[in-house]
Amino acid sequence: MQLDNIDFQILRLLTENSRVQWKDLGEQIHMTGQAVGNRIKKLEDSGVIKAYSLIVDEMKIGLSYTAFVIIYMKTAKHDPFLHCIKERKEVVEAHRVSGEGCYHLKVKVNSQEQLNLFLNEILRFGNYSLYLSIKEIKQHNPLSAT
Repeated sequence: MQLDNIDFQILRLLTENSRVQWKDLGEQIHMTGQAVGNRIKKLEDSGVIKAYSLIVDEMKIGLSYTAFVIIYMKTAKHDPFLHCIKERKEVVEAHRVSGEGCYHLKVKVNSQEQLNLFLNEILRFGNYSLYLSIKEIKQHNPLSAT
């Protein structure tokens, strides 16, 4: 699907507030609510919009530790490791990387004990380096530069 400037405006506004009424969104970009709705439907059907999400204040629900874990695998058989991290709710992001380590994980836990239990599980597959986040500076928004 070829996106035009209006599509990018809609996407930018939806990233700021995905619950905005189509009529209100249309007023901001000088279109009718129905026209905006039709464009959003096309963006959804084409897979440009994959999902709508919610940002939760993790401190208020007890997820107070964010850690970045670099995994150094001890074997070339990664399938058991991949299955493990897909099942672990603590792992919120996992990336296969070039450079240092084999995988980089972003992990969120509510206690040091929970983090230790997770790290003990990881030792079955290889060694790791651990980096604790002390403050989030910026959240990812792919449309902020548009």
